[in-house]
Amino acid sequence: MSFNDHALLTVAQMGAADRAAIAAGIAGTKLMAAAGHGVFEAIVNRFAPQPTIVLCGPGNNGGDGYVVAEKLRRAGWNVAVASLVERAALKGDAAWAASLWQGKTTALNLAALDGRTLVVDALFGAGLTRDLDGIVKQTVEAIGARKLACVAIDVPSGVQGDTGHVLGAAPRCALTVTFFRLKPAHLLLPGRVLCGETVLVDIGTPRNVLDAIAPDTWRNDPALWRHALPVRALDDHKYKRGHALIYGGAKLTGAARLAALAARRIGAGLATIASPVEAASVYRSADAGTIVAECEFPADYDALLADRRFNAIVLGPGMGRGEKTGLLVSKALASAATMPDRRFLLDADALTYAESSPEVVRKYPFWDLVDKHCLLTPHEGEFSILFKDIPGNLNKLEKARRGARQSGAIVLLKGADTVIASPDGKAVISANAPASLATAGSGDVLSGIIGGLLAQGMEPFAAACAGAWLHGEAGRMAGANLVAEDVIVALKDVWKHL
Repeated sequence: MSFNDHALLTVAQMGAADRAAIAAGIAGTKLMAAAGHGVFEAIVNRFAPQPTIVLCGPGNNGGDGYVVAEKLRRAGWNVAVASLVERAALKGDAAWAASLWQGKTTALNLAALDGRTLVVDALFGAGLTRDLDGIVKQTVEAIGARKLACVAIDVPSGVQGDTGHVLGAAPRCALTVTFFRLKPAHLLLPGRVLCGETVLVDIGTPRNVLDAIAPDTWRNDPALWRHALPVRALDDHKYKRGHALIYGGAKLTGAARLAALAARRIGAGLATIASPVEAASVYRSADAGTIVAECEFPADYDALLADRRFNAIVLGPGMGRGEKTGLLVSKALASAATMPDRRFLLDADALTYAESSPEVVRKYPFWDLVDKHCLLTPHEGEFSILFKDIPGNLNKLEKARRGARQSGAIVLLKGADTVIASPDGKAVISANAPASLATAGSGDVLSGIIGGLLAQGMEPFAAACAGAWLHGEAGRMAGANLVAEDVIVALKDVWKHL
């Protein structure tokens, strides 16, 4: 299985794939027939026959809708078509598809929904660039108001395919059927929520068309990073499996403890918490296998940073904001000058330590020390503090890419649609995290997982992708109403299944 099996294509790239397939001798009508058949099969496999309306638009999405309508009619369904344009106005493959339809076509209007319990949305595909308005917007809004079941072809009308953003309005669908490869909107919020279950159908597009397209965005999957996972050997010892150093704060001690335990659970040979003197007894009372280094500030921290055995450093969980954190982050990052194999993960307070103090920013400049050895793991709020000049209204994929280019580091922008971006433009969207991971300490566990993988020699981009997927899968296995500790316990089973 190649990376391209998990590629996400932009609207433009999907158009290029369609054109390449046609240039290779596959008729557009054959592709459309296969698409319509795929939607038809997905519908009949999930819904009982019922009064159905297919809403057709002016382009190929509408053409797919006509194919679906005729197949449902022949299967004995009570189906009708409402179109945004006259059939005579259709061109190309869409006109061919409309000619197949043996039933009645009415103009798109709200009355077309009357008496119908299932809607097939074939109005607009992923390439929409303007807000829905007029009768289309009214119809889409009526689908929701009447609580009708809806199946989208490609994406729900009104969802922009590259961003997942809603243009004016969009129906909330039970099912979305798309073709050849997913688009970013199928994984990015809010598009992913509006799509409902997403089914990917093979319509016969040759896989080799992707060679010329050269995708740079993928859906997170073990196939992308399995080859980079640590390999166990009989002659391993704990130092060979890496030593993660986690900076601990004086008050929110649970954060570093969770991160250290997660780093050990994912396979790091050792994990040490660098603790302020006043909190050392709290850290020592926790997990017996985690080392606690009692530190006077700043001399003892300097001694720890001089120890080359610490090959992965996690900064941020529970550290607290302010000048002390700024100094510790700066000292840690500066150690890379003499230890180029050391890797860094910066989360939470390590990213926002100077939010309210311009003086701390001037004293401990952040960006001068961040590079490709660093992984930044902000959530949306931290990202907006860290990258003040990146517009907040950009889609998540573009924000993460800009952040990576600007910083020179790997950026993991957290959320239900986590995005991992590299300065060279590569990006991965991770969408396997369950809603139950929205709980205190979950992000600290993620930091520990990735820190443990960094300690075992994985490079930041691969470690971020693997860590995000493992975190999501462990959350799924832990089940509903989980707490952060449950995710760490579930990691063992996730790793076993890998």
